[in-house]
Amino acid sequence: MNNPLFYAKILLFGEYGIIEDSQGLTLPYSFYKGTLKFSDLDNDFEIKSNRSLHSYAVYLGSLSLPQEFQLDVEAFKSDIANGMFFDSNIPQGYGVGSSGALVAAVFERYSVIKKNPDTISKEELKDLKVIFGQLESYFHGKSSGIDPLICFMNLPILIESRESVDKVAIPKEELGKGAIFLIDSGMTGETGPMIQIFFEKLKNEGFRKTLKEEFIRYNNACIDAFLKKDMNPFFRNLKKLSVWAYEHFRPMIPENLFNAWKNGLDSNAYYLKLCGSGGGGYILGFAKDYEKAEKMLDGFHKEVIYRF
Repeated sequence: MNNPLFYAKILLFGEYGIIEDSQGLTLPYSFYKGTLKFSDLDNDFEIKSNRSLHSYAVYLGSLSLPQEFQLDVEAFKSDIANGMFFDSNIPQGYGVGSSGALVAAVFERYSVIKKNPDTISKEELKDLKVIFGQLESYFHGKSSGIDPLICFMNLPILIESRESVDKVAIPKEELGKGAIFLIDSGMTGETGPMIQIFFEKLKNEGFRKTLKEEFIRYNNACIDAFLKKDMNPFFRNLKKLSVWAYEHFRPMIPENLFNAWKNGLDSNAYYLKLCGSGGGGYILGFAKDYEKAEKMLDGFHKEVIYRF
């Protein structure tokens, strides 16, 4: 049996903003991965995963998908009965796409009409994103479909608007002093409650206004500058984005990172932002001089994901 690997993803920019039509930029992250496998189900992890797949298969059977995106749910159920589980080291509740990788793996294996990521057009990406949204809604109540799309494509994706996504080339890594890195908050975050807080905030006209006029502007400017490798405007807008999140996304920032977030802003040594919905899991860090930032963030577990 061919076991393709599905990598985690990192939403570099666009958290919450993409709900309100901002741009987003997301990358595959090969440190974490998952694949569908068969076993004798002789440990708790495999048994639990197998049961979860069974519940998911029941949900998939209740969907009416367009002909072009039909899944062979009966074959999926048969494989589950024969000991299939999702073997994954992607942490759940960390904002790196654990459910996205599972959805991508199921779609790749059980879609009746196979899709080749290398030849998918921009128009097809749009349709696929909608389907993936339906397939992932089982896990989060509502899904944009972006996470499974990234995991399935295994390419950087530029989210141009709520409707439109495209494959994108990111600047080549260099072994410079700068880095983008993950900080482990040491706690899991649940997407549902965080999204709920965000929607409550959206009811406030003042919040909606600042989100559109400030957050989305800084977010889109960061993406534009990063893709052009224009680091001065990149860090200038990144600081504004980090300040904005510190003021308006306080419930989403893990408590043990409040001070570190503020220290970065005060010293300009590094800037932090949410990675996904927040509340726990990973936080993203950006530094022109990673060694300096690393010393200041002593005590936190960090993983470098990109050097420049």
